[in-house]
Amino acid sequence: MANAMLHQTVGTLQLLSNSGIHCQVGNNSVRLLPRDLKVELGFSKRGSNSFGEKKFSVIQASASLTSVFDPVLSPSNKGPHESLKKSNEAALILIRHGESLWNEKNLFTGCVDVPLTKKGVEEAIEAGKRISNIPVDMIFTSALIRAQMTAMLAMTQHRRKKVPIIMHNENEQARLWSQIHSEDTIKQSIPVVAAWQLNERMYGELQGLNKQETADRFGKEKVHEWRRSYDIPPPNGESLEMCAQRAVAYFKDEIEPQLISGKNVMIAAHGNSLRSIIMYLDELTSQEVISLELSTGIPMLYIFKEGKFMRRGSPIAPTEAGVYAYTRRLAQYRQKLDETLN
Repeated sequence: MANAMLHQTVGTLQLLSNSGIHCQVGNNSVRLLPRDLKVELGFSKRGSNSFGEKKFSVIQASASLTSVFDPVLSPSNKGPHESLKKSNEAALILIRHGESLWNEKNLFTGCVDVPLTKKGVEEAIEAGKRISNIPVDMIFTSALIRAQMTAMLAMTQHRRKKVPIIMHNENEQARLWSQIHSEDTIKQSIPVVAAWQLNERMYGELQGLNKQETADRFGKEKVHEWRRSYDIPPPNGESLEMCAQRAVAYFKDEIEPQLISGKNVMIAAHGNSLRSIIMYLDELTSQEVISLELSTGIPMLYIFKEGKFMRRGSPIAPTEAGVYAYTRRLAQYRQKLDETLN
């Protein structure tokens, strides 16, 4: 990917408010001022190719409003800021996109931008049903349509009925034209950040080739080596190690600070970019990660608490609570959903 793409992740959402509102994110405080005063809350735009480097900065996005103002997340006897500050726990949902048209045709897809099949759409909707009772304050996807479709379709099933909105920071006009001028609408929205760093591994000269025909041409062992080794790339493509460098660096720089600030995050991405992130979350070795398989459209849940990631399972149990092993906070969220929406 060219460096020109490095800073294309979403940057700024401008809010126009009719009344003063105070927003607390981590150690950062922002006040939205009265009408005609414009406040910018900006995403950091850094990218890093260093696998081990950490550069933390809390992103002061309007996404904070989705959790700060959410009556389901805020106990009635406490102020919203106090609730956010004391929660010290955040949910992280990982979803591999549903089946794409090239998955169906058994073609190497990589970074080619291919949409979902009908089955992929159904998988995305089913994934949404599985996470419909888990809070989501912010969504990250790759820059590829199959991941974005998965995120959007999944959120149509969420019981809070908030609307996922892709943020646009390509240029000043894009920012201005995509402004939201209703405070109430902002409260009912979820920011979606599309980032190329979460794209699928780039398969180089294999992209668009039939997998079986490629195995017949180059040999099954060679193709298996390209697909399943950690540090051997296909011709003019990325190895899993190279994919991990960009995906994990982005996770550390842009996503982990959101979790630290108390936001609940969903990531809709791809097999190899998600394997890379799971390698970081679960502290897997390069040998362990190459045997990790992720099914399309199946959500995985992690809890971030006290600086640690704890996997709460993937959907294989017969009941929802068994699937996700709810923490007390998630169980309370589910209970309040029932009380508020029923």
